[in-house]
Amino acid sequence: MKRTQIQLEELVWEALRARSFQERRSIAEIIREMVRSQMEKRKARKPYSIRDFSFIGAGASRGKGAGAVSERHDEEFADSIP
Repeated sequence: MKRTQIQLEELVWEALRARSFQERRSIAEIIREMVRSQMEKRKARKPYSIRDFSFIGAGASRGKGAGAVSERHDEEFADSIP
């Protein structure tokens, strides 16, 4: 086992301290359990694929003049002001 030092926000530390007292376990033991659990969840998760990003392009412009705003947004904005 390796030793490390972390800094926690006051509210997080108080919550951990209360849990530690209720469960009669050390704060370090609770943190180790939480870290281990999170690492196992990430390991079980499938790698990202392009299908996970299907929302990309959902707001794309279509039709006449599509792309003009993204290419010349400053000019388009200035033209839209009366």
